[in-house]
Amino acid sequence: MVKIAWGIVFLVLFGMDRLTAQEILTLEKALEIAFEHSPSLIQSKLSLEQRQLNLKAQDASLKSQFSLDVNPFNYTRNNQYDSYNSRWYANESMSSSASLGIRQPIKWTDGSISLINDFSWQDASNRTDNRKNTSFNHNLSLRLEQPLFTYNRTKMQLKELEYALENAKISYAMQELNIEKQVTTQFYNVYQKQKDLNNAREEYNNQKQNYDIIKNKVEADLVAKEELFQAEVNMATSESSVYSAEINYENAKDNFKILLGMPLDEDVMVLPNTGINTIEVNSNNAVRYALEQRMEIRQKQITLEEDVFNIIRAKAENEFKGSISARIGLDALAGKIKNMYDSPTDNEQIGISLNIPIFDWGAKKARVKSSELAMESNQIDFDEQKKNITLEVRQICRNLPTLVRQIDIKKKSIENAEHTYEINLEKYRTGNLTGMELQQYQTQLTNAKQEYTNALISYKLELLNLKIQTLWDFENNKSYLPVDLLK
Repeated sequence: MVKIAWGIVFLVLFGMDRLTAQEILTLEKALEIAFEHSPSLIQSKLSLEQRQLNLKAQDASLKSQFSLDVNPFNYTRNNQYDSYNSRWYANESMSSSASLGIRQPIKWTDGSISLINDFSWQDASNRTDNRKNTSFNHNLSLRLEQPLFTYNRTKMQLKELEYALENAKISYAMQELNIEKQVTTQFYNVYQKQKDLNNAREEYNNQKQNYDIIKNKVEADLVAKEELFQAEVNMATSESSVYSAEINYENAKDNFKILLGMPLDEDVMVLPNTGINTIEVNSNNAVRYALEQRMEIRQKQITLEEDVFNIIRAKAENEFKGSISARIGLDALAGKIKNMYDSPTDNEQIGISLNIPIFDWGAKKARVKSSELAMESNQIDFDEQKKNITLEVRQICRNLPTLVRQIDIKKKSIENAEHTYEINLEKYRTGNLTGMELQQYQTQLTNAKQEYTNALISYKLELLNLKIQTLWDFENNKSYLPVDLLK
């Protein structure tokens, strides 16, 4: 019982605090949680791993391939009727065979070379004349298969798999960047709603203070009761604003928690870095970083390179092509295994085959032209994309100094609004200002604080936008790639 009692005390003293604890999230912590739990990022990673395995499988297929085919035992029996002797006879045979092969693809020529080792045994009996034949056969051959007058399919397939892997890496990296942008935007949205709530509560406290001042004046018959009625309206309006701000804040947190993959019943509060690092950005350098590092550009380059492959394939259909095959081997056959190599025979074979198209009614020409037009269209998209990226980066570079100036202006506006409010509050206390007039100054102060928060968030998001658009971290002066695309 004592242990139970102490357990209850411990739960009351410490457990409740844990249940109601609020997790404070920095932007870095929020990104860490999102990267770990994001379903879209997990899917991109799975796709990346799949492409890696496909390329690994293709690389493995270019190494020496070993195969062993074994037929350990085969028995056949045929019954035959001898009409001359009016009797049935049975013919029986037993056999076994094995084949060991080594095939080596030739990556640079799209051919292959193989070494085949065949061994077989057969024991046949003929009951008609009571003869029994036993034979052992061994064949060893070296073979070459080589296509002629066509493109290297092996190299092209390997290159396409390499492109697929690179595309998967790019998609994964772009997904990371997209998540970072979403998380950062939602993070500062929660911060904005958090500040709106603080401002609403502060305004409510100020309105309550004003109400207490005017109430004392009314009780002292210094002002009319109408002033008190107006103060009550102002306080009620402020209280309603607090309720609305609380709802908006909780909704923003819920959306943020869903994005991070966190439980909705877990309470959070964001803690942003509100410091301002003034960064001098050279627009020419920013554009150069963007054109050199933007992953969308590399994706377009891969598309253009794949278009070249499509043109090659289109030209290869119904084309003049051929193949060459060569074989050199050694055959051994005997009734006893010890006599197999008493008189072996060697054999050589070489052959050339050609495929000569005569007329295809313009089908090949049309396919080639279609592939060339697709490549031309993709080239236009590529050029336009580079122009759009250049335009976006230049606009961001122009916006950043303006946003920094806006922050300074809004900060000074808060200071002026606070001084103005304090001066007029004193006038209100001495009866030289009405409640309606004081409300205007209160509203100015609240708006100034909101505008400062908005300006700060706009600068932070635009700085992130510059980093994402250029893949260059100007704060630390280094490249900003989520994954190493060269691995």
